[in-house]
Amino acid sequence: MKAALIPAYNEESRIAPVILKAKRYVDMVIVCDDGSTDLTGKISRSLKAYVVRHERNMGYGAALHTLFSEAIKRGVDIAVTLDADGQHDPDFIPTLIKPIEKGDADLVIGSRFIRGGSAPRISIYRRLALTLLNFLGRKATKLEVSDTQSGMRAYSRQALEVALESMEKGMAMSLGILKEISEAGLKVEEIPIQVSYGMSKPSRNPLLHFSELIAAILRIVLEEKPLLYLGVPGIISLLISFYFGWWILSLYLSTRYFSIPMALISVGSLITGFLLIITSFQLYSISRIRLEIRKLRGSSDESNHRNSSLG
Repeated sequence: MKAALIPAYNEESRIAPVILKAKRYVDMVIVCDDGSTDLTGKISRSLKAYVVRHERNMGYGAALHTLFSEAIKRGVDIAVTLDADGQHDPDFIPTLIKPIEKGDADLVIGSRFIRGGSAPRISIYRRLALTLLNFLGRKATKLEVSDTQSGMRAYSRQALEVALESMEKGMAMSLGILKEISEAGLKVEEIPIQVSYGMSKPSRNPLLHFSELIAAILRIVLEEKPLLYLGVPGIISLLISFYFGWWILSLYLSTRYFSIPMALISVGSLITGFLLIITSFQLYSISRIRLEIRKLRGSSDESNHRNSSLG
């Protein structure tokens, strides 16, 4: 069963054509009405889409999480996510799902930046920001994809289940999903698409959006090697604290002068060092637990596959 998954917030004027076009290519359309205050939900229901509503606006990441859960619950085998504002053309759905149907991919990303893809009317500032985010996103997720921020993607059933494990919020969910897909070793492909940017202003402050994504990239990197990226600076900070502490003590014993600025540096470095080291061990423990859970899930999936083959 195929489904189109559409997160929507106050899109009453634009969502109808998206639903109608998507229904040509899928068995069902599922809309997450993310706390809209307009007729988004009613219009979607009138067009025979399944609507799951958040009572308040919870953001893009929460909407995707709800849509993935609903798709799995309804027995969806292949799902395509696309925006409700018409930026993504549903006519690309057959092209996106084809590699999954052939068994060549678990996740197919609709890319604006590979040969054949395009994004007319994209501003130079947005393009520069996306170039930086894509570069950092590739380093963080270890996936060589050209468009880490694309919202038009096709997911296999397994990819949907893996994507649900991402704990990122808001627009950072796109990066979190790629990280989970990468760690699970699933196959990823990119297909060129055209994205149509209208004249409407973005719903969020672009600077806040950019900052959120940079913060997500930093979290992903830190969680990968916390002992290196946090533990080592923590030890260095402690050494700085001990050095200044020893210097202050020597100065006081020889001159009876107590340097308050040096004492503040020593105490600040001590606190910072302990915080960094404690955080590094916490993140390391979390990463190990997640790794064990992934191994157990992989063993369970392999066992289920073997049993089904025997049956």
